[in-house]
Amino acid sequence: MPDLLNYSKAKQLISQSKKISIVSHINPDGDSIGASLALYIYLSKKGYYVQVTAPSVVPVFLKWMPEIADIIIGSRQLENAEKILYEADLIICVDFNSTSRAGKLSDVLKKSPGRKLLIDHHPDPVTDEFDCLISKTETSSTSELIYDFIVYSGDKNLIDRAIASCIYTGIITDTGSLSYNCNHVSSYHAVGELLSLGIDGASIHDKIYNDNTEDRIRLLGHCLKNRMVVNTALSFAYIYLTTDDLNQFNYRVGDTEDVVNVPLSIKGINLSALFIEREGHIRLSLRSKGEFSVNNFVRKYFEGGGHKNAAGANSYLSMEKTIEIFEKAVNIYKEEIIKSVE
Repeated sequence: MPDLLNYSKAKQLISQSKKISIVSHINPDGDSIGASLALYIYLSKKGYYVQVTAPSVVPVFLKWMPEIADIIIGSRQLENAEKILYEADLIICVDFNSTSRAGKLSDVLKKSPGRKLLIDHHPDPVTDEFDCLISKTETSSTSELIYDFIVYSGDKNLIDRAIASCIYTGIITDTGSLSYNCNHVSSYHAVGELLSLGIDGASIHDKIYNDNTEDRIRLLGHCLKNRMVVNTALSFAYIYLTTDDLNQFNYRVGDTEDVVNVPLSIKGINLSALFIEREGHIRLSLRSKGEFSVNNFVRKYFEGGGHKNAAGANSYLSMEKTIEIFEKAVNIYKEEIIKSVE
């Protein structure tokens, strides 16, 4: 088993590289983009040639972030993104634990002759796909791991407001504004250090959570009134959205962010799921409270993965069949779900 927190080797790999490519996972979120951009800005300041790619479009609520215009979007510039990955002598995979999570960039990522460095906080990384790993599941976010790596490298003085804003964005979006996955003093210490650099935490929070369109708010209302199913007896709830639903409310990437968490605010609900119809598949997002692992759940039934209390997967069945499988599986685990917060 390789060292999963190998800062020294990671630093050495970077120092030996002339062309560095940073890549995030498909359907990037605040943590993957925050971590990617923080690392991009940091390495650029160090004098390295760095490019950053994302397999798919960045959510609209992150469009304000520093240097975000420099990201190459694979779904829009696939040939260019593949060329960047194939020509890099070091590829840094950020916030995902397997090359399969890179969407249409997965194949070229596997075939690229460049060395591969993983920086991630998800469980069960596919270790043999990478030359070096910085992997720590107890850390709040991959962005916090980027902060730790910069500090370890002796470059804390290079963390400016732009880098700090990116890291802060990653931490707060992956912890629900410090409401989960953050029971370690180190996370609050990092946040304190970032705020000391003069970033405006309240402003960043406002840009992420309070810059909604009217359509997005009406979509949320539609979700709760017409598309939410609640089963209090078995302590679960789910929301489903069809393509017609999304079109009705002029859906933009990011409009369904955090919707899956809403049912968990209902007293007695310990498991929540969101099913969204995409082109050719159904996207699942799951959240849980307490000891019930949605990571294990989606691995078993939908070949997905994630964290203990937050995971996702794709289903290539119909919406009806996907929900049917979900409900049957929930019934099998009903005792664990009901007792997960005791």
